Amino acid sequence: MTNIAIIGCGLIGQKRAKAIGGDNRVVACADLEAARAEALAASTGAAATTDWRAVIERSDVDVVVVATPHNSLAEITLAAVKSGKHVLVEKPAARRSRELDAVIEARDRAGVKVHVGFNHRYHRSLQKAHELITSKALGELMFIRGRYGHGGRVGYEKEWRADPKLSGGGELIDQGPHLIDLSRWLMGDFTKVEGFAHTYFWNMPVDDNAFLTLRTAHEQTAFLHVSCSEWKNLFSMEIYGREGKIELNGLGGSYGVERTTWYKMLPEMGPPETFAWEYPMSDNSWSVEMQAFLQQIQSDLPCDCGLEDAKAALEIVEKIYEVSGYDYRT
Repeated sequence: MTNIAIIGCGLIGQKRAKAIGGDNRVVACADLEAARAEALAASTGAAATTDWRAVIERSDVDVVVVATPHNSLAEITLAAVKSGKHVLVEKPAARRSRELDAVIEARDRAGVKVHVGFNHRYHRSLQKAHELITSKALGELMFIRGRYGHGGRVGYEKEWRADPKLSGGGELIDQGPHLIDLSRWLMGDFTKVEGFAHTYFWNMPVDDNAFLTLRTAHEQTAFLHVSCSEWKNLFSMEIYGREGKIELNGLGGSYGVERTTWYKMLPEMGPPETFAWEYPMSDNSWSVEMQAFLQQIQSDLPCDCGLEDAKAALEIVEKIYEVSGYDYRT
């Protein structure tokens, strides 16, 4: 049995708590808003507090889940690691890549695991795509075209994500790391980064759209667009290889049913052979990710979504902000 503490009891913290299965249990919940900590604690049978430091000092806590705004992700993770706890920290794991240097050093010194919450890797559709690509069903990859966007709500420009001191940026650092991470996971490291971030619609000091062109050393390219002026929530990735294509659509819920479609090129070319998988069931990526992390802890395996992945994504985000004229100093 693994004892888990949740720090940050908002929507994501609640999702993480619900994803804890088996004999594992939540023993402590912390949030600056006492009512949120108490509500989540009541639903899990845990203790509630507004002091996250008290949580990581508890001797009965094995794993800490950090689901706070961006400005405190690295600070809390570092403290938890120094206390000998394993940590699942939400993406982007920090506001700036340099904030992760001390965390990586402390992790290695303490010998604990730190997993970054890139839960999109664990969606059924993405797992299927990764399986096809790993089996060389597409042949050599050529390029990826990805779009990820959502609408806003009244007052969106006044929320914490619109405050650069808390968020470290706008849409690019919010949904951007997911597309960047998925592209790296499927295609490899990017050595050339170009792009542009801009505020088109929302009256806020952070970006609401970003456009990226990322290239590997072999010129394999990812064309990516993230937006919070999409109006109709959208997730779409198309992965092109020399021998076929994979099309991914939807993430469940308001993003639509998850689908994976494989277009297999025929020797004579022309219309491809088509295979499709649809996943109308509820999203299980949160629970699959949590179980994978707990298994990595128990079996002393490397984390498949680690701090190095978060650092690589943040370095790309920072380059786009720099060339776009956004000065998010933290």
